[in-house]
Amino acid sequence: MTVRALYLCEGSSDTGLSDHIKEIGAEMGREILVTPPDLDRLPDKPGHSVRDKLRAAQRLSDEWQVYDLVVIHRDSDGNPPERRRTEIAEAVTEVCPGLVHVPVIPVRMLEAWLLLNQKAIREVAGNPNGKVALDLPKATRAESVPDPKALLKQAIATASEDKGRRLEKLQKRFPENRARLLQMLDREGPVQQLASWQAFTQDLREVLNSL
Repeated sequence: MTVRALYLCEGSSDTGLSDHIKEIGAEMGREILVTPPDLDRLPDKPGHSVRDKLRAAQRLSDEWQVYDLVVIHRDSDGNPPERRRTEIAEAVTEVCPGLVHVPVIPVRMLEAWLLLNQKAIREVAGNPNGKVALDLPKATRAESVPDPKALLKQAIATASEDKGRRLEKLQKRFPENRARLLQMLDREGPVQQLASWQAFTQDLREVLNSL
């Protein structure tokens, strides 16, 4: 059976996780069709809460009932992951009762996952053979970095070794480079050591086994 999944992410540069959802399904012998709705198409932009995004996705879809599950990305932003899990579960129960859901809850921000691939960071920075030290955290510390987004942005800038206008242009491309890094995420690499990644992939596999 082909599984139809709705994927609600925090921002447009997070849609790359769709590929990993599909590939994890493929590893289990399951085909997953992932739909990340473009909520910005709506004349009234939804709020940031999970409830608001679920209701907005319902307004966009004429075939809401065809989804087998919804994958919901919500950064913890310093909140305990269990609080986010409860928030997501309550929103799904209220807006779309009966729909199976999988939470994706990176500790602080999803950028913590992207700090662990130095090779990819050098590549998106346009300097794949660079040797300058990037001072990236090990996997054991990645989820305790206070501001992983700022650290990732600085790491890309440092890896580029650009200056002046070239550096300014690179900094403006951060959302696009962040999206590329998510697509390039090595699921077999250090990210496997992160509790938030483990929870996401375990929840996804358990749900797929139950469908």
